[in-house]
Amino acid sequence: MNTTSDKANNALVWDLPVRIIHWSLLVSVIGSWLTRELEGDWFVWHIRFGYAVIVLVVTRILWGFLGTRHARFSQFVRGPKTIIDYLRGGEAKSVGHNPLGALMILAMLGMLLTQAITGLFANDQVFETGPLFGYVTIETSDRLTTLHKQLFDWIVAAVAIHVAAALFYLWVRKENLILPMITGRKSEENCPENERISSSRLGVAIILALLVGAALAWIIHSAPEASLYVF
Repeated sequence: MNTTSDKANNALVWDLPVRIIHWSLLVSVIGSWLTRELEGDWFVWHIRFGYAVIVLVVTRILWGFLGTRHARFSQFVRGPKTIIDYLRGGEAKSVGHNPLGALMILAMLGMLLTQAITGLFANDQVFETGPLFGYVTIETSDRLTTLHKQLFDWIVAAVAIHVAAALFYLWVRKENLILPMITGRKSEENCPENERISSSRLGVAIILALLVGAALAWIIHSAPEASLYVF
């Protein structure tokens, strides 16, 4: 026999791939930062966390076209008018990402992908280089390295805004956006039957991630050897 509490958060909205990617990106970003701040030779792990970011972000982008209902860009990316109406309080609560949150998703995916890709060509101006350094000149690598460093500050700011927004919705609007990103479920009364998903399609997401990872591995291993240098 189901109780009211059993049904309170029993509507599946966020699939498992979306949730895994969300929290894995957090771990990867923190890991990439720590491996540059810690003393000792952590550069190889910094690179590995960068690989993880690329695989996760590219998989999430593909999942935005092939994934379940609320994972697809077509379901949550909206135009300026819808965003303005939402800010004015003219739109009801969204089951998935709200129009404003959609902008943050797109911005974060774009910044993280750019950050990770520039890192592939970067150097530390001493002896460490990214795996694709051999494709570019030192001058180009230096420019990409500068972008790589500066962009991280923007990512930190975006993460801070993202966390602040989640807390605002929790404390002010009394809408918990954090728990559903862990459990995948929201309240049945706020999720019409046609807005719910029946499965996570995890197998499809795993295949996509493996294909992306294999493509990245091929690019890395086929790259020309980066020569170490000292300024």
